[in-house]
Amino acid sequence: MKKYAKLVNFEVNRFGKMYLALLLITVLSQFIGVFVHSNSFMSNAHQEMQQQSLTEAQYLSNFGPTSFLDIMNSFWFLGPIALSAIGLILYIFLIWYRDWFGKNTFIYRLLMLPTSRLNIYFAKATAIFLMVLGLTALQLLILPLENALFLQLVPEHFRSVFQISTLIEGNQVLKVIIPSNFPQFVLSYGIGFMCVFALFTAIMFERSYRIKGVFFGILYFAASLAVFLSPLLLIGFTDSVYLYPMELAGLELILGVFVIGASIAIGKFLINRKVTV
Repeated sequence: MKKYAKLVNFEVNRFGKMYLALLLITVLSQFIGVFVHSNSFMSNAHQEMQQQSLTEAQYLSNFGPTSFLDIMNSFWFLGPIALSAIGLILYIFLIWYRDWFGKNTFIYRLLMLPTSRLNIYFAKATAIFLMVLGLTALQLLILPLENALFLQLVPEHFRSVFQISTLIEGNQVLKVIIPSNFPQFVLSYGIGFMCVFALFTAIMFERSYRIKGVFFGILYFAASLAVFLSPLLLIGFTDSVYLYPMELAGLELILGVFVIGASIAIGKFLINRKVTV
């Protein structure tokens, strides 16, 4: 366990600078978005009232108030979230291929460490999962601060006020990354974790069989998604629903666990028997 923890810490530190950059971009972009939207809204409101000789009540009746939801649906807010997601998806590949194609082909030393090779596999997956949770925690931390800033910048009569939970539910992206209850958390992050393990195993196929491995890897990842989505695909093709929502969720959970178990088992075989130094 100690060696595994050291490997996780090592992997997190290797991505540290880029990860901190993503965190900083998220904070700066979203706070700038609050300033830009709030000031722009109030400037336009004053301009309209002056040009059309409107009172505050008349302006609000014609154009309506603004809310923090408007900011949350803007590029300033969603852009850094999308950038972070793309960065972590790319890192799923970089976390392996950097070791092979770096200056010193570090994978040779990594695979020769006096520890189970499966620990390397798990450590890389854990590092990515921790980074995802870190970005989610940051969003939870700064969201109330951003909302408070919005309330300070926009006068009371010109804004609608919502609770943080309502703001999260009103944004489709945050609704996924910040689930409102534990079952939704397990579903959202379980699917993400399943995809990470399936991609890791696809990468192991490529590293084991090279050109043929690319085909095997793509085929395996597609098959993994097909297995997990098979109940939904069946419903879509037959246009019939055979399961209640809770039964469907339970079946998806079982299939997700099966895909994760299969990915780990195949990944273990490949990294122990086929990936050589």
